[in-house]
Amino acid sequence: MTRQRIHLFDTTLRDGQQTPGVDFSLDDKLVVMSLLDKIGIDYIEGGYAGGNPTDVALFSAPRQSHATFTAFGMTKRVGRSASNDAGLQAVIQAKAKAACFVAKSWDYHVRVALGCSNEENLEAIRDTVLAAKEAGKEVLIDCEHFFDGYKANPAYAVACAKAAYEAGARWIVLCDTNGGTLPSEVSEVVRAVTKTVPGDFLGIHAHNDTDHAVANSLAAIDAGACQIQGTLNGIGERCGNANLVSIIGTLSLKPHYRKRFETGVDDAKLKELTATARAFDELLNRSPNAQAPYVGKSAFATKAGIHASALAKEPETYEHVPPETVGNRRRILISDQAGKSNLLAELERIGLRIDRADPRLDALLRDVKEREAQGYAYDGADASFELLARRTLGSVPHYFDIISFRTMVEQRNGEMLSEAVVKVKVDGEIFINAGEGNGPVNALDVALRKDLGKFQKHIDDMELVDFKVRILNGGTGATTRVLIESRDSGGNRWFTVGVSPNIVEASFQALLDAIIYKLVRDGVSA
Repeated sequence: MTRQRIHLFDTTLRDGQQTPGVDFSLDDKLVVMSLLDKIGIDYIEGGYAGGNPTDVALFSAPRQSHATFTAFGMTKRVGRSASNDAGLQAVIQAKAKAACFVAKSWDYHVRVALGCSNEENLEAIRDTVLAAKEAGKEVLIDCEHFFDGYKANPAYAVACAKAAYEAGARWIVLCDTNGGTLPSEVSEVVRAVTKTVPGDFLGIHAHNDTDHAVANSLAAIDAGACQIQGTLNGIGERCGNANLVSIIGTLSLKPHYRKRFETGVDDAKLKELTATARAFDELLNRSPNAQAPYVGKSAFATKAGIHASALAKEPETYEHVPPETVGNRRRILISDQAGKSNLLAELERIGLRIDRADPRLDALLRDVKEREAQGYAYDGADASFELLARRTLGSVPHYFDIISFRTMVEQRNGEMLSEAVVKVKVDGEIFINAGEGNGPVNALDVALRKDLGKFQKHIDDMELVDFKVRILNGGTGATTRVLIESRDSGGNRWFTVGVSPNIVEASFQALLDAIIYKLVRDGVSA
């Protein structure tokens, strides 16, 4: 049976850039386009043609893409001809195969935002489509506020979609601009619209204000729409857009959709999904969402010992899809809830094979539980667990000795400054490293990694990217847990933990583990 083609439209570079704190450079946009193209996205919306210098440069830059590059703009202004509308002409003349125009489809917005009659708005939609088609563009009309408009005046909302369709638009996209529509409502409205506009001309653009953007997108597909718009990792204004990563995973792997639909993402490209999502977070300089569906670090993680035992026998017991299909992996977490199955599975993953009856396994399990009772949390610090396991099994090289360290915090010329000095011995040679930072931990990190002798070249590319502090009990003498996230130039990330009543000591423990883990992982000899 022939499957229905679902077209994936990415608006990360336009709608996604409305995320607070996100501002793509030209190079950023080109990198994102490469990521999207690699996984088989059909349409990439570049931004406002002529709207700002970055987008002007993007539309002028040489591009290699299998996706249909799309310019974005607004329908022509009422009272002007298409040829005399500078904004419309900028989109039409942009170096892009497709043009997407936002059109009002809620009569309330037509009145208060455009200040024109309903018929004048319909005329603007028709004229825009005709002008863009005449210029050779594939035309999309984004019907802004469509679902709210449909609830207020269904006849007029449908009339807007019909005007675009009859004028020759390839896609009429129904937008849940306020993000407040629920899946059952989306299904009902889309089915109603298909009586006027065929489903293979309809798209859905959902915002996530009720956390239903992915569900709403899938509901629209079930009701007959054939294009989904969204963004990488669901970024966007307010609560974000429909997450294309989750949508791709579901369309590709869930039998309900896989049997009926196909996308441009084949099984080989699907295996790049996790790497793509994490590479995008790296570009945004933010930590990936560990609990993101399909691609999160915890998406296929289990903590309870009984679950780990079942997973080892039959992965389907606690996994809705095989993690490797999306380029992810199974993780068996180590914690005070762990049993031997957890330990054996995690030890095997890191390359340490040990017999279930080996007494060292009991010693390691006992050590983990005792240390977790003290405040350590190994389910969130897999690098520290690996070092603990390797030390128990006697396989961590002795790289260097910390002779002493100290920190100082002072206010100097109105600024708070921190200094640290770390004395370290490498192969019998003493190094005294000093460093400054915006806090004692930053200063210690700088000092510790300033000069480690023959090991320095192996840690030059690592950096501390996240630092979390948790107070485990009350009072000024409280025990503190510090979790540190590190990364290197290869995009590897690892987590280490330290615990102490002294926050500086806890931080230093985690910093030391981070460095030693990198040396061990890279196979550096002592």
